[in-house]
Amino acid sequence: MNNNKTPRTFWSMFTERFLSDRLAVAGAIIVFTLFFVAAFSPLLVRHDPNFIDSKSILAPPSAEHWLGADDLGRDVFSRMVYGSRISLSVGFVAVGIATVIGLVLGALAGYFGGWVDEVIMRFVDIMLTIPTFFLILAVIAFLSPSIYNIMIVIGVTSWMSVARLTRAEFLTLKERDFVTAARAIGVSHTGVIFRHILPNAMAPVLVSATLGVAGAILTESALSFLGIGVQPPTPSWGNILTQGKDYIEIAWWLSVFPGLAILITVMGYNLLGEGLRDALDPRLYR
Repeated sequence: MNNNKTPRTFWSMFTERFLSDRLAVAGAIIVFTLFFVAAFSPLLVRHDPNFIDSKSILAPPSAEHWLGADDLGRDVFSRMVYGSRISLSVGFVAVGIATVIGLVLGALAGYFGGWVDEVIMRFVDIMLTIPTFFLILAVIAFLSPSIYNIMIVIGVTSWMSVARLTRAEFLTLKERDFVTAARAIGVSHTGVIFRHILPNAMAPVLVSATLGVAGAILTESALSFLGIGVQPPTPSWGNILTQGKDYIEIAWWLSVFPGLAILITVMGYNLLGEGLRDALDPRLYR
């Protein structure tokens, strides 16, 4: 009787663990739903998000305006659907910038060590002592508040955790046998870093990036709420909230619905990130 079993791959075990986590699956559903809404925005709305209808000023939720209308008569549902594009764009571009900077600096610090590590990590420590949100406010004050500036500023002020995580992974991986073997056959430092170590260090970085998207969306919403983020008439969840705060007693929908959108989005990314972290943990596959 043959008791041999086909060895299971890492990805099959990862998929099984991820799908068994209901909260992680719920987070993935939320995230993919947001992607769908952002990608097919023109097909999901009945009104132009910037169309001003004087007859519908502060109209409550109805069959015509599913989530009501704002102080200019614009359809809130349409503006929130198009606002999802802004939030997701800011989240992914900002996290992309932060991840690239953090990967490069963390890889250099962890791989070379010595004075390179000291210089980079002391710079990281200095950056961590500065409150990130106030640093963003200070930078935005000198720049015109646009979506592109917000993406760049959030990205270049939030790379420190990625750098520290990447450095820690490199410090562990560079002592492994496969790295020693690559050096022994003459592989260059660049080849060792990008072909051998970095692919093996990406799992925790991926989790960090997923969680970082939620933070970037929150930061963009906060900046837009303060009036120095995405500028009207371009819709974003933050500036919809700003418009609603003056009418919160008579038009609750202007604050409740964008607030719920931000809450559900951030919760979805956090659940997805936590699920990825658990499913990618190598200690669970021993």
